[in-house]
Amino acid sequence: MTENAVQQLADAGVSVWLDDLSRNRLVTGNLKDVMEHHGVVGVTTNPTIFQTALSAGHAYDGQVAELAEAGKTVDEAVFELTTQDVRDACDVFRPIYDSTGGQDGRVSIEVDPRLANVTDETIEQAKALYAAVDRPNVLIKIPATLEGLPAISAVLAEGISVNVTLIFSLDRYRAVMNAFLTGLEQAREAGRDLSTIHSVASFFVSRVDTEIDKRLDAIGTEEAAAVKGRAGVANAQLAYQAYEEVFATPRWDNLAGDGAHKQRPLWASTGVKDPAYKDTMYVDELVAANTVNTMPEKTLAAVADHGTVEADAVTAHYGDASATLDALEGLGISYADVTAVLETEGVDKFKKSWGGLLDGVQAELDKAAS
Repeated sequence: MTENAVQQLADAGVSVWLDDLSRNRLVTGNLKDVMEHHGVVGVTTNPTIFQTALSAGHAYDGQVAELAEAGKTVDEAVFELTTQDVRDACDVFRPIYDSTGGQDGRVSIEVDPRLANVTDETIEQAKALYAAVDRPNVLIKIPATLEGLPAISAVLAEGISVNVTLIFSLDRYRAVMNAFLTGLEQAREAGRDLSTIHSVASFFVSRVDTEIDKRLDAIGTEEAAAVKGRAGVANAQLAYQAYEEVFATPRWDNLAGDGAHKQRPLWASTGVKDPAYKDTMYVDELVAANTVNTMPEKTLAAVADHGTVEADAVTAHYGDASATLDALEGLGISYADVTAVLETEGVDKFKKSWGGLLDGVQAELDKAAS
């Protein structure tokens, strides 16, 4: 691939993952192409991505017909359809997984979002997804709800690599890192090889600006306008500060001595929602070592075309980031309320997408069986 901003990101320690997956990408060779020629070293999925993929075109018709003939329920069918895509994507990215010692070449699949507030069932489905995909480079996505935190520890303790998703607040991110460390400690007690366990923590960015900008617009003052579009990046920059602090503690050093890998921050929701903002802002302004940026294809193309990569765009800005969040509180915008709303909305959106996915697959099952 030619020298461009995506390569510069890699040089700066940022792993570029694609936030999309479909059967069509797999069968056409598109997924292999973005891996080999566009600097993509991993893939993330979520319920909305799967709903979009299964509702478009006919790539799934053959497998749906087989599942209908076998008398599968809609939940069983969705499980088999999605794990098949992730398994095949894992095979595409296996060379990168091997060459990076398991750090990249990863493909994520999320537990059923209806289980987001049920700890034990989340643990059981995480194990079932891991077994069904049956590839070492799969990451099981578990939401960072309060009920998800003990599930994260328990799944890591089983030696299963985890992508923690739907993180919006700094307090919850610290709780996620604590759950990660607890899981590694439990894995070590069980005699597992810590060097085989990897994790990322998906900290959401653009949705923070969408919610806060709406509240700033409602205030309508010049002071409010001056802070628009700054909260998402500021929040993520302070998350990286928290990451640096946690992974410089004796507790972490003790695990690292036994071969553990740091849980990398992953910047999620990096597609810009407001056309007034530069379309690469959530990439350009969050370049930092040992991070992942998962991008929709539109953002990936924009970065390759006109992204601006500074080797470290984060650590010099902690003071400014804190000042931004302080300014929001001074304007009467509650950070705690914003992040609570975003978590609830995030879970609800994925549940709605999952419901649409179930409805669509049920209709296809019915059609195939008729």
